[in-house]
Amino acid sequence: MRVDLSLLVHIVYICTQFYQVHSLNILGVFPYQGKSHFFVFKPYLEELARRGHNVTVISCFPREKSMKNYHDISLADKVQVLEDVFPIKRSYYTIFQISVFLLSTGTSNCESLLADENVRNLVKSKAKFDLVLMELFNSDCGLGLAYKLGAPVVGLSSHQLMPWHYNRFGVPYNPSFVPFLLLEGGTKPTLYQRVERTIFDAYFNTAYKYFGQRVDQNTLAQYFDDIPPLEELARNMKFLLLYTNFLLTGSNLLPSNVIEVGGYHVAKPKPLPSELRKFIEESEHGVIYISFGSVLKATTTPIDKIEAITAALSELPQRVIWKWEGETLPGNPKNVFLSKWLPQNDILAHPKVLAFYSHCGLLGTTEAIYHGVPMVAMPIFGDQPSNAAAVEESGLGVQIQLNELSKAKLLEKLRTVLDPKFNQRVKKLSEAWHDRPISAMDSAVYWAEFAAQHHNFTFRTAAADVPLYQYLCLDILSVLIVLFLIFIGILKTLLKCIFTSKSSLQRSNKSKKQ
Repeated sequence: MRVDLSLLVHIVYICTQFYQVHSLNILGVFPYQGKSHFFVFKPYLEELARRGHNVTVISCFPREKSMKNYHDISLADKVQVLEDVFPIKRSYYTIFQISVFLLSTGTSNCESLLADENVRNLVKSKAKFDLVLMELFNSDCGLGLAYKLGAPVVGLSSHQLMPWHYNRFGVPYNPSFVPFLLLEGGTKPTLYQRVERTIFDAYFNTAYKYFGQRVDQNTLAQYFDDIPPLEELARNMKFLLLYTNFLLTGSNLLPSNVIEVGGYHVAKPKPLPSELRKFIEESEHGVIYISFGSVLKATTTPIDKIEAITAALSELPQRVIWKWEGETLPGNPKNVFLSKWLPQNDILAHPKVLAFYSHCGLLGTTEAIYHGVPMVAMPIFGDQPSNAAAVEESGLGVQIQLNELSKAKLLEKLRTVLDPKFNQRVKKLSEAWHDRPISAMDSAVYWAEFAAQHHNFTFRTAAADVPLYQYLCLDILSVLIVLFLIFIGILKTLLKCIFTSKSSLQRSNKSKKQ
């Protein structure tokens, strides 16, 4: 059989262009006990294992069933998993409580991580890893472990940037237009909100440096005597895979080594349980889904706010599915399906689900934009205020604050997102969100493989190394001010000389006339 030589050459050429990656030995470091956080990372770690990489995962959430290439080092017996533990309330005091929570859990996670015998054995045995993947949240302790193992690091997030991440990655933080994770205002804050952001940004950065990072450095020193400053190690990370997407959170001034990969946790929807499916499909006017996440406890909502919610829902023809830890709701409304656990992604994927009333965690928000479901966002704590602002600014939904929640206000917000025209705009937004050259999962996998393959290169932006006085252009301003003062001084001297000379000439002429 005759073979076309040009076709054969063409096929060989195409085959040689594929990016070849050998099987990597990857260590995942995820000591934080937040279930909602690990829910993001788990599909990614499993996908790396499916693609042939050997993945060892340190976490509080070991797999129930074994998986090829996936190995657990469990910390589950050392911590209490965080689920349905935080009350629904919001104030400056709760923000202060968040700072205490972040620092205390971060330092305790570091202690649990380093105290684990299996973790220490990795260092003792001089285990060889091509890459360390670690969550960037409340502790940099994992960076010390990666240093001892001599492996490059890629950071992962399940949220927007924390306050202490901006400087290390050289990301500009300007309170005039950059949202602050824990506060309202989005990209258009008021003067009050800008002052508020400036104060809280300084507070969180200072608290993290002295009561988080410094404590972790001392904890590491108990086990290893040669760990460089953690902030120095943090600045040498290869990449940060940021769990956002600009269509939701807006355009950002991100350097090349901070890459948006928001959406990779969203799985193909599974069939709903029969009772739940029947409740949805028999709804003549569609369904409203309500959930305040896995960490907030819905039953702690103030009774007057619950009554306002149920009263507003009773005015609408839609059925309601509500994640609720109790057995009943006040008033026992008939059109409400209650459950302590719900398959959120599968519910949001159903075409009869018309609105999502949410605390605005980033996972649920991402699932909402993925499936094109309009949101009523009621932020409570953590990153929820900045997520809620992004929801409103992107057009995915509207906001309502807990302190303004009333029957009339909630009805207004629900009717807004239930409007068919609003729904159509959200569907268009969802289409744009999906329209990307490479999937979020493929992008996250690619950059991890890239970091391991090219670990000798530094991808840090120069902005991360610029001293503060240069970053703020204080040296330039000083030079310009000095030059201006010199100019004023010279001008003043010249004018003085001119007036003195003129005055002398006038006196001379006057004396001659006399």
